[in-house]
Amino acid sequence: MTAINLLVQEKTERLDRYLSSAIPDLSRSRVQQLIEQGHVQVNDQVCTSKKINLKLGDRICLEIPAVQPLELVAEDIPLDILYEDEQLLILNKPAGLVVHPAPGHADGTLVNALLAHCPNLPGIGGVQRPGIVHRLDKDTTGAIAIAKTDIAYQHLQAQLQAKTARREYLGVVYGAPKTESGTVDLPIGRHPQDRKKMAIVPIEEGGRSAITHWQVKERLGNYTLIHFQLETGRTHQIRVHSAKIGHPIVGDPVYGSGRSIGVNLPGQALHAWRLKLQHPISGDWIEVTAPLPQTFTTLLEVLRRR
Repeated sequence: MTAINLLVQEKTERLDRYLSSAIPDLSRSRVQQLIEQGHVQVNDQVCTSKKINLKLGDRICLEIPAVQPLELVAEDIPLDILYEDEQLLILNKPAGLVVHPAPGHADGTLVNALLAHCPNLPGIGGVQRPGIVHRLDKDTTGAIAIAKTDIAYQHLQAQLQAKTARREYLGVVYGAPKTESGTVDLPIGRHPQDRKKMAIVPIEEGGRSAITHWQVKERLGNYTLIHFQLETGRTHQIRVHSAKIGHPIVGDPVYGSGRSIGVNLPGQALHAWRLKLQHPISGDWIEVTAPLPQTFTTLLEVLRRR
């Protein structure tokens, strides 16, 4: 249980609005849930109404209960293995597969599949995300590295932080960039209004440095196949940066234009194409290329024919 104490120093405001602006890490719906469950006290009295108006000088105590760990169950889900040895595993993740359990996705995730494939995985890099060094969005396909030992986990994490591991993506975007290549260097943070989205957020307001390099690979009329290289690994980084420069990823349900393209895509046309990293024990470089999924190949064929 974590307790947060606040003193109201501004004009009258509704309790739930005040708390969600005072504690940016909590969404409004989460704040309302905590109020309803009796975890908020105003002037030492439990308050279960989100609508009460606060007065200058009111004392608030918010208690955040500890997260109950999810019960992880091994599930026999097929894995497309691109590379494996006793230290690490590199997979080609399909669209629709969530990487690790979270509220709303308690099972059927990549972690559940990994526990069946590598029974000694639990606890490596954390109980809830065993072996997961970096993640891919649910509908982003392609290469993802999994650590099978603690040594591999520490080594791969260090490579990502030192930017020695290379992560390259292919994506189809709307529009035709005026130049052949470029770099987007804009910080990313949680969207101030919609907590399920990310956005360009100044560092002084909680954003974190995010750098994406891009290069045109093929021009397809009013669409473009782009080769992206990540220097940092923020949540939704390529999707947010692409939308910001006016070329959202085709099929992106969150940051895209919503225009239909005539091809039935499972999500955004973004694929983790190539992964290059150093083996944690031998030091040899491993480079793995993940074949494009059929839907991505079909999309390219349709656009080329237009």
